[in-house]
Amino acid sequence: MPETHPFAWWKYFRALGPAVAFWLILLGSLAYLLFERTQSARSVDQANMHEWLDEARSFRKSTPELIREYAARLDAANNDPHAEEVRLKAEEITEQLKAMADPLRLYQGQLPLFPEVYSLQVHMQDRPESVKPVVWNSPVPRPRKQNQDMVRPLTHRVRDGDGNVIAHLTCEYRIHAFNKLQRDEQARQRFLYIAGGVVFGGSALAMVWVYLFLQRERRQERSQLEAENAREHAEVLMLEAKIVASEAEHAAKEAEKANLEMKSQLYASIGIMAGSYAHNIKNLLVRPNDLIARCLEADSLQPSQTTMLNEVRGTLATVTDRLQMILRTVRRDPNKTEMTRLDLNDLLRETDQTWSIIAREKWKMVLETIPAPEPAFISGDLSHLQQAVENLVFNARDATFEMRNQVRDAARLVTDPAKRKQSLIDAASWRGQVSLSVRADGDDVVLEVRDNGIGMTEDVRDRCLETHFTTKRDNALYEGYNAGMGLGLSFVAVVLEHHEARLSIESEPLKGTTFFIRFPRRDQPEAQS
Repeated sequence: MPETHPFAWWKYFRALGPAVAFWLILLGSLAYLLFERTQSARSVDQANMHEWLDEARSFRKSTPELIREYAARLDAANNDPHAEEVRLKAEEITEQLKAMADPLRLYQGQLPLFPEVYSLQVHMQDRPESVKPVVWNSPVPRPRKQNQDMVRPLTHRVRDGDGNVIAHLTCEYRIHAFNKLQRDEQARQRFLYIAGGVVFGGSALAMVWVYLFLQRERRQERSQLEAENAREHAEVLMLEAKIVASEAEHAAKEAEKANLEMKSQLYASIGIMAGSYAHNIKNLLVRPNDLIARCLEADSLQPSQTTMLNEVRGTLATVTDRLQMILRTVRRDPNKTEMTRLDLNDLLRETDQTWSIIAREKWKMVLETIPAPEPAFISGDLSHLQQAVENLVFNARDATFEMRNQVRDAARLVTDPAKRKQSLIDAASWRGQVSLSVRADGDDVVLEVRDNGIGMTEDVRDRCLETHFTTKRDNALYEGYNAGMGLGLSFVAVVLEHHEARLSIESEPLKGTTFFIRFPRRDQPEAQS
């Protein structure tokens, strides 16, 4: 086996030692010269930045002057950052910082030796934590990590008149001098080529790669800046759209307000007209009441005649009371309610007492009222609810009139004589039916008004509560009732809205209509004011 000898490292080290020592000295000298030159440029840059922070004026005052005023206001407000004067001065400083940095941002990447400012912060000295720093951050993205060493922090001390530090103005910036630095670096590279030969050739290739990398990063930053500008433009467009939507909403509110005012004037006009009619009718009843009173004073009357006269006088008294209530009510806008605690069952009983006989004898229909077995207390305006319920009854009455004519017209169109005769008999016996019922349903009291009238299509059902909307025809109504003004159901809608009641309608053509009205239940008496 051949003899092996250990590797003589010391021989190579002794041969290369002087060259390595000279190489290290040369590299150290070059590194020192480069470091000294770099530090000199950085010192000049910092001096320029200190002067810019101290003397720049976007308005009439410099930034240190504004900071001194801000410190004085903080002292006057006991360090309360929410005080109006303190807040306004902080906003003024923010605008000052923005105004200082915006011109630099506009020409970013275009002028050599032109600083790029990424952040300006004012930290007040010896203040509580509630006094937050005044901060301005550039919307331009910072360089990536490969270029972070180019972004330099600088702290500028702001002093008061006595020379005491009252705040620190921190600035993060970068001097845009890449082309000049590149030329200097190339000159140094040529010097290193002469001094170091092949080793500095590799360094030059590395610097070229770094330069290309920086150019690629610059292109990416430019793309990001363009994307940021596009986003800001989109935000401006969105803000304009919001402004247009806000103006449209304001116009809709104004239109709704005008509509409410028109309704109020309409109901006031109706109240004046109806009140005038009621007052005239009330005056006309004075004479019949006087004549009946004289007849009752006669001695020759038979008991049956006395009974009938008393009944007539009672009826006239009811009519007079009813007219008096109308006079008190119709002149009052339905928006102005006088709420009391009342039992909805009593309202149904009164409706039955007032209209059931007239419905049977004059309207040729059946009016049925079904009160709830237990009290159904709600909070409401009695006179307005009476008018609303009566409007629903009248609307149901007119629907049964139209249905009666529809049944008769259909019977006349039957061609078979035998069937036609039976159809006419059935049509003659057809009677309208209107049912009013009250029931409790959880926290609500439900009033149902149901009829077997003509019914409504879906389009009519959607519009039936609109003011002046009506589908009634003169030939569909009964004995002297006109075609209506389209005010009845719109009045009902206004009254129910001010009673916090919810209205729903079920209806189909030729199958009748049902109104469901849900009132909030009031089991306990309302507190006396």
